[in-house]
Amino acid sequence: MKTIIEPFRIKSVEPIRMTTREEREAALDKAGFNLFKVPARDVLIDLLTDSGTGAMSSEQWAGMMRGDESYAGARSFERFEAVLQEITGFAHILPTHQGRASERLLFEVIGGPGLVVPNNAHFDTTRANAEHSGCEAVDLPIAEAKDPSSRHPFKGDLNIPALEALIEKVGVERIPAVMITITNNSGGGQPVSLGNMRAVREVCDRHGLRLVLDACRFAENAWFIKLREPGQAHRTIPEIVREVFDLADGVTISAKKDGMVNIGGVLLLRDETLFQKASELLILTEGYVTYGGLAGRDLEAMAQGFQEVLDEDYLAYRIRSTAYLGEKLLELGVQIVEPPGGHAIYVDAKAFCPHIPPAQFPGQAVVVGLYREGGIRSCEIGSVMFGGGGHAAPALELVRLAIPRRTYTQSHIDYVVEVFEALYAKRKELRGLRITEEPPALRHFTARFQEL
Repeated sequence: MKTIIEPFRIKSVEPIRMTTREEREAALDKAGFNLFKVPARDVLIDLLTDSGTGAMSSEQWAGMMRGDESYAGARSFERFEAVLQEITGFAHILPTHQGRASERLLFEVIGGPGLVVPNNAHFDTTRANAEHSGCEAVDLPIAEAKDPSSRHPFKGDLNIPALEALIEKVGVERIPAVMITITNNSGGGQPVSLGNMRAVREVCDRHGLRLVLDACRFAENAWFIKLREPGQAHRTIPEIVREVFDLADGVTISAKKDGMVNIGGVLLLRDETLFQKASELLILTEGYVTYGGLAGRDLEAMAQGFQEVLDEDYLAYRIRSTAYLGEKLLELGVQIVEPPGGHAIYVDAKAFCPHIPPAQFPGQAVVVGLYREGGIRSCEIGSVMFGGGGHAAPALELVRLAIPRRTYTQSHIDYVVEVFEALYAKRKELRGLRITEEPPALRHFTARFQEL
C-alpha cells in the first residue's frame, strides 16, 4: 500500500498551542534568534531533536509503575541489565542519565592530552567530551558524505584508507580508540554498513586498537543494513544488531533515541579494568552502579524500549515516514542530504540560500525562517555547531529536521512541507546572522545572534 500508517493507536494526546507571526517574532527577538532558547509552548511542530522527545508505549508506562526504587540492587536494574545483555552480548553494563554522561565516563577512562580519536563523524557532545579530556577528535568520512546529492546507500561509512593513514601518522600509542557513530548524525543521519564496521574491526585488530560505537540509533542503522546491504535482507534485526555489538569493545548509547525513553543512557565495556574505573566515576558523579542517576521506573522504561525498537513493523514505519518528508522536500526543489536518513531530514542550507556565506550562518538563517514562517523548530548543524573555537568551517551547512518517535502524524509532516514551500518561495529574503554572545564550548546551545 502507498499510505504510510502508524503501527500503533493514539491513547493519550497533548495540546499544541497555535501562535501568530507577531508572537513568533517576539519569541525570536527574546531568544536572540537561538531556537534552543524559545519556550516549547511557543513551538508548533518541534523538530529540534529526536532525543528524549518521543512518546512512550502503554507497556513502558506500565513498567514505570513497577519500578523498584531501591538504592542498590533493584529488580528494575536486574531487568534492565538482562535485556541489554541479551541484545548486545556485553557483560559489563552501566546505566547513566543520558548519552553524554556515558561519553564523559568513557573519555575520563581512555582519554587524555595528546591523544587522537578518529570517528566517521563525532557529534557535538562526543566531540566536546573528547576534547575536554585533552583528545583531538578527528572525523574521517568517505568522500560521498560531503556531497548532499550523492545517493550512496551508506554515506555514514568510515574512510578506511584515511584511518590507516592517520594511524601511520600519529602512531598506535596515541589512539585510545577508534569510534564509529551509527547512524552518522553529523553527516545527515546516514547509516554505516556492516561491511564497513567489519573492515574497521579488522584494522583495529591488526593494530591492537579498541573499537567503540556511538550507538544511539543502532536499531535504525540495522534496518538500513537489512534494507540496503547485499546479503542481509534475510536476517532479523536482533541478529544484525548482535553482530554489530559483537564487533565493539565499548559502546555509548543515549537511550533517549533508540531506547525510546525521555531520559537515560548506557555505557558498555568489555575490559574489566576499564569497567571498574568507569564504575568508580559513576558512583562519584552519577549514583550507584545499579541506578546511574536514574529512577527505577526509568530503568524499566528503558528495558521495554530497547525491546520495542527491534520490532520490524515499527522500524519500517519509522524509516519510511521520515523518507516521506525528504521526498516531498525534493519535489519542491529543496536539496536535502540524500538518500533520506532514519531519524531526520537534513536540508542543504548552502543550496537553500546561496546568497548567505558560511560566515553568516546560512543554516541558522533557515532555522529562523522556518520558525518565523510556521512555528517549526529545527536545528542548525553547520558553522554554528561545529565552527568557532579554532575549528575549521565544516564542509556541510545543514538544517536538521529531527522526527520525534511516535509523536507526529502524517498531517503534521504535511504541514511542515507546506511551510517549506512558502519559505522556499521567499528564500532570497532570508538574512544572515552574526553571533553577539557565545560560550567557549557547545556554543549552539546558548549563543545569541543578531540578523544582518
